[in-house]
Parts: sequence; C-alpha cells; structure tokens
Amino acid sequence: MPKIATMEDLFVDELRDLYDAEKQLTKALPKMAKAASSNDLRTAFEDHLRETEEQVRRLEKIFSLLDQRPTGKKCAAMTGLVKEGDEVIADTDEVPVRDAGLIAAAQKVEHYEMSGYGSARSHAQILGYPEAVSLLEKTLDEEKRADQKLNDLAESVVNEDALNASETANPLKSRRSSTTGTRTAG
Repeated sequence: MPKIATMEDLFVDELRDLYDAEKQLTKALPKMAKAASSNDLRTAFEDHLRETEEQVRRLEKIFSLLDQRPTGKKCAAMTGLVKEGDEVIADTDEVPVRDAGLIAAAQKVEHYEMSGYGSARSHAQILGYPEAVSLLEKTLDEEKRADQKLNDLAESVVNEDALNASETANPLKSRRSSTTGTRTAG
C-alpha cells in the first residue's frame, strides 16, 4: 500500500482498518455467543452480530461513495482483541465467570470501535462527506448502545453470578463476611 500523504488517504486507511475489524468481529461474535451461558448475554452477542453485518454494509456504501474498493487492511488491534476473547473462552471453566470475562473482552472491542468510528466520523466531516458522516455516526451510536447493554448486563446480573460462583468454588477465599453478608476488604 502507498504511504499516507493526505487526510483523504488517512480517512480511507481508517475505513479499511474498520472494515477488517468488523469482518473479524462477524466471525468472533458467534463463538462468543456459543460460549455464553447467560441467555441475555447470548442474545446481546447475536443482536450485535446482526448490527455488525449492517455496519459492514455501511462501510461498503462509504467505499462506494469514495469510488474505492471495499477492502480491508489487516486490523492488528482487532486481531489481538479477538484473541483475548478466545483466551477467555479457552481458559475459563466456571461459566458465570466466563460470562463476566466475555463481557470484559467485548467491552474492549466496543471501546476500540467507538474510538475508530469517532475518528473516522470527524475526518469525514472535515473532508466534506456528509453522507459518510451520517453513516459513521449511526454506527458509532450502535457501538455506544452495545457497550451500555454489556455494562448493564454485567452490573445487573453477570458479575454477581460470577462472584457467587467464585465463592462457591473456593469458600476459603470468600470476600463476603459470613455473618453480615457484606463484602470485606482483602
């Protein structure tokens, strides 16, 4: 690939990175959904897969607007983030704890995507591509909602279930006081 010399080059490079990231995610999300024990978490991953497929189509539309071929540039960051998710699945036997780990891994992905889409949207704006701005903003909003949904799942059920499973698996390391039912330092 030629060197990046202009803001236009940078914008296209960002789009290629995001395109590859989303393509990688369409392969990772089904594995994460299958590994989730929580029905709500599984549904969240399945719903986000459908959104991700639509996000790929939006990127393809932007490439078309720019008269560019929709190709990806290997997104090393997403490769690493997907690998982290795979490691959570492989290295975590206790399913409630795995769900908590899957949420943490998925939120890292969402934060990476929010950063990438936010930058690309800003660059589309200064380059004068209002349709690209709108499409990127829509995806950015979806990524923010996905992150919030994961956060809500973690805080409302999954993290507590994981903590309870941890305490059941190893009662000597319990962080809860047996007399008051509250957490203690340590």
